[in-house]
Order: sequence, then structure tokens, then C-alpha cells
Amino acid sequence: MTDTPTPAEVDVVVPADVPTLPVVDVRQGLFGGSGAGDTSGFGGLVRVIEMPAPTARPYGGWFDEVADELDLALQEDGLSLDAATDAVVVSNGEITFYVKAEHLLAFVTRLRDEPALRFEICLGVSGVHYPNQKGHELHAVWHFQSVTWNRRIRVEVTAPDEHPHVPSIVSVYPADDWHERETFDMFGIVFDDHPGLTRILMPDDWYGHPQRKDYPLGGIPVEYKGASIPPPDTRRSYT
Repeated sequence: MTDTPTPAEVDVVVPADVPTLPVVDVRQGLFGGSGAGDTSGFGGLVRVIEMPAPTARPYGGWFDEVADELDLALQEDGLSLDAATDAVVVSNGEITFYVKAEHLLAFVTRLRDEPALRFEICLGVSGVHYPNQKGHELHAVWHFQSVTWNRRIRVEVTAPDEHPHVPSIVSVYPADDWHERETFDMFGIVFDDHPGLTRILMPDDWYGHPQRKDYPLGGIPVEYKGASIPPPDTRRSYT
């Protein structure tokens, strides 16, 4: 009997007839598993998981208005929309700005402060892990809501596994504090300059980040018997 290959040992091969779009994974079988002796016929199923391609102007509707106002506002910081972003994607009726990490704070500050934009609310940040998207394995994804104009956009920043750092936006949107802590806890994305980046769901001494794709699905011993919980005022101290 041969050993069942692990996901890390299975080479990702993109079929030749697949369009040249940003591919993040190629999954085989019904649930992406392999080497399990599947006799259902689903073992031959191959699905290519790809990101939507960048969108060219015009984007349509109010998306162009937001892009134009962002471009004008960023010029006051010596930037432009093209310089601050890697791509802009319009898909499924939504617009996503893929922002370069070094320009994130300037970008979200303009989102909040420009009268023609007025994205007053950050609805939080979540993480995504694409282990086969080399150099961009980790994605931090923010959603912003303009109450004034009844508009919603998405901002996305990527980071490699080797250096999982992106800027914190808590200085601009304070309500993002606990959302960034949860994304750090679950995905290991480090939000630089966060005022208190500690775990929020798992114990402080927990090893690993449970929502990453490379986190084991089982077999991790968890033992809470005999645990003691210190008083709230002595658990952590933020300065």
C-alpha cells in the first residue's frame, strides 16, 4: 500500500485550455481531496479557482464617480489611483480596490474624509488564505459603507506567508480594532501599529491560526481541565 499524498505534496497543474486569469488553486475531486480511493467518478473532476480579472474603465454607474474622486483626492498626497492600487475589479455588481500596503492608510483616510466619498463606516476586516497564490497567500479584506451616498466598496491588501504584515487602520477607523485582532488570531495576519494586537478568540498561548488552509483539521489535543482564569483587571495591560 502506498502512502496517501498530503495536499502539500500534490503539484498544482493548470490545464492548457484554461483562460489566463489569476489562478489561485486547482482542485481535484468533489471536495478537493486526492488519494482516497474514490470510486464515485468525482475523482476526475478538475476545477480551476481563479480571481476575477482586473477591470478596465469605464466601470459603470457610480463606480466611476468613486474612482475619479479617489484619484483626485490621492493626488493631494502625491499619489494617484493607479499608483496606490495593484488592480481594480468590478464583479458581481461590486467594486474591489486592490491597494498596495504602503498606501493603505492614505487610501482609507481619503475614503473617510473626502466630502464626495464619505465612507463613514468600516464594516470590519476579514482574512482569506490562498496557499497556492505564491507571494500573495494572505488577503486582508475590508468593507466600507457610505451612509451619505448609500454606497459600499471593498478594499483588499495581500501579503506573503513569509512576511504576513499589513498596516492597521485603527488610527483611521477605531471600530476596526477587534476585527483586526480576530483576523490576526484566525489567519496570522499581523496588523502593524495596532494598539493591542493580541488573540481575541483563542487562548494567548495557542499555537497556529485555525482558519488558515494549512491548519490541521483534527488530531490536536485540547485540554481545559483544571484551567484557572485570572481576574479581568490582571489578564492584560495595554499601554
